[in-house]
Amino acid sequence: MEFDTPRRLAAEALGTLLLVCTVVGSGIMANRLTDDVALALLGNTIPTGAILVVLITILGPVSGAHFNPAVTVAFLIRREIEPGTALTYVAAQIAGGVLGAVVAHAMFELPLIQASLTERTGNAQWFAEFVAAFGLVFTIFAGIRFRSDAVPWLVGLYITAAYWFTASTSFANPAVAIARGFTDTFSGIRPVDVPGFIAAELVGAVLAALVAGWMFGAAYAKSQPEAAE
Repeated sequence: MEFDTPRRLAAEALGTLLLVCTVVGSGIMANRLTDDVALALLGNTIPTGAILVVLITILGPVSGAHFNPAVTVAFLIRREIEPGTALTYVAAQIAGGVLGAVVAHAMFELPLIQASLTERTGNAQWFAEFVAAFGLVFTIFAGIRFRSDAVPWLVGLYITAAYWFTASTSFANPAVAIARGFTDTFSGIRPVDVPGFIAAELVGAVLAALVAGWMFGAAYAKSQPEAAE
């Protein structure tokens, strides 16, 4: 079923809003419930992975469930989305993400608009974001190629794992990085540190799209010899 552009953009904005609301809100809740940083991170991790499974499942049929400019750019590289549509997707994702932080603040009676003071910068952090975004986009394209029905779970599980194996706790999403610049809570990032994260995420996503195109394109060609004749 084809959905029109307004509904697709609404799905992207709503999905990113709920994703950021979960990231920020669960971080606030975890930080209030425990002084153990590891336990707080776990309390932030599980809801994020869970909400991704839900959002991709229910909104994927509407917009493709990108909720992430890096994912949209990866589909653009593969010519699976038009440039104009990609631009509107990114705008909807960023707007939804920032609003998601505001909604989380409202639920916990915090100032609605904040600027984070949490420093997240340096080569290790940027490389971690490159790895996180590469793995996420590669997982998406591999899932689409071999198990499209499992993509929601694959993405949710990947992000759950990446929270713990990356030094940056796996933002892997420029819209989420921008939104987290607007929250001075457990999940925040200083606005001045956001551009470095975005650049690393976009490079990782583009490289993953190219590697997936090469790897899975060859597999597809070999699996259908009659089509090449």
